Amino acid sequence: PAQLPKFCFTIAVASASVEEIDALNILRASLLAMRRAVEALSVRPQRVLVDGLHCPELGMPMRAIVGGDARVKSISAASILAKVTRDAGMVELHQAYPLYGFDRHKGYTTEDRLAALRAHGACSVHRRSFAPVRAALGLDGEQTSFVFDGGDAWERA
Repeated sequence: PAQLPKFCFTIAVASASVEEIDALNILRASLLAMRRAVEALSVRPQRVLVDGLHCPELGMPMRAIVGGDARVKSISAASILAKVTRDAGMVELHQAYPLYGFDRHKGYTTEDRLAALRAHGACSVHRRSFAPVRAALGLDGEQTSFVFDGGDAWERA
């Protein structure tokens, strides 16, 4: 990431919250985060290239490229920046929730992550729409809404 600015006019990283992901679904929340990142750029791009099948609504020329992170250098660079930023955020989450091993699995589905969910249940940073979290909460097959109490607890609404 230290060398990225030499090759870029501008960079921006954005995200969607756990609540947005659960409300919108992972695809729509990803598109929302992409839109936020593009809107946060200090220079408006002439065209947006997106890795995948779908483009966010931006009102500018865009192109979705399946496997773009392996085929287009600018998408590769953006993918690396996004992953490094996300991994750093997971290490920060580990400081707040050390029982879950976020610093090791970085939020990817690993046996360690699933074992931590089974052992400790879900905390406020776990997506309720993620099947293993739903299973840990005993919610499989239920359509349930949650209310966040502002601390670390979720309650069924």
